[in-house]
Amino acid sequence: MNSEEIKEIVKAEYGQAALQAKRGSSSCCGSVSERAAPITSNLYEVTDTEALPAEAVLASLGCGNPTALAQLNPGETVLDLGSGGGIDVLLSARRVGPTGKVYGLDMTDEMLALAQENQQKSGVQNVEFLKGEIEEIPLGNHSVDVIISNCVINLSSDKDRVLAEAFRVLKPGGRLAVSDVVVRGDVPAEIRHSVELWMGCVAGALEEAAYRDKLVKAGFHDIEIVPTRIYRAEDAKEFLAGAGLNVEALAPQMDGKFMSAFIRARKPLESNQSCDSQAPL
Repeated sequence: MNSEEIKEIVKAEYGQAALQAKRGSSSCCGSVSERAAPITSNLYEVTDTEALPAEAVLASLGCGNPTALAQLNPGETVLDLGSGGGIDVLLSARRVGPTGKVYGLDMTDEMLALAQENQQKSGVQNVEFLKGEIEEIPLGNHSVDVIISNCVINLSSDKDRVLAEAFRVLKPGGRLAVSDVVVRGDVPAEIRHSVELWMGCVAGALEEAAYRDKLVKAGFHDIEIVPTRIYRAEDAKEFLAGAGLNVEALAPQMDGKFMSAFIRARKPLESNQSCDSQAPL
């Protein structure tokens, strides 16, 4: 698969996920939400979600709760990369308060429409949803205090560009605080080449050391990768179901190698990175 093919498949799959959420269903047979079920389940406290529209919760396809871990402060400007149905945007809006602002960026029309409906239902004013790609963020240099993202960076085929763009739009001293799937050790080639497992947030996941190296390359400091859940062979059987692969042979090879993690990094107060000077595309 080339990068454009991956992008179009992601758009189609996540567009369908948005339509399912609008119908009141979080998954259907063969859907992206079903394939990612071991990753996306039980991420939020009831106290987080009880005041949100049901559709925002149903459309959530993340692997963590970055808003709870990002230590957001009143008055901050936040950007959510791949904001989907808007759950993390709406939760962040509560934390930054009326003096802050939260942008949600998504490339999928159906998800953007759903997120805007969820914003209206929530009555939240300090939110703006933008159409665009995480590889080409439609915001100016040094425009946000915090970037969050929830199991989206693994879906990109150009992660270096994503992290360079994140660095560019962050203010000096700004924070990257994302949840993502991370790999420890080698992964069978059959998994890396599976379209179904790319959509399930598995095939495109970076190895832990590679993730750290890419963050350093982009210019970030104070990097932390903290596991929040490590997936075992039984979880892998759920990942692999419906992917057309030998589940019994591959699941043991995945045992303990995939994890949801919280990734923290900071942009230095002073930076000479070339990506800082790039204008938004």
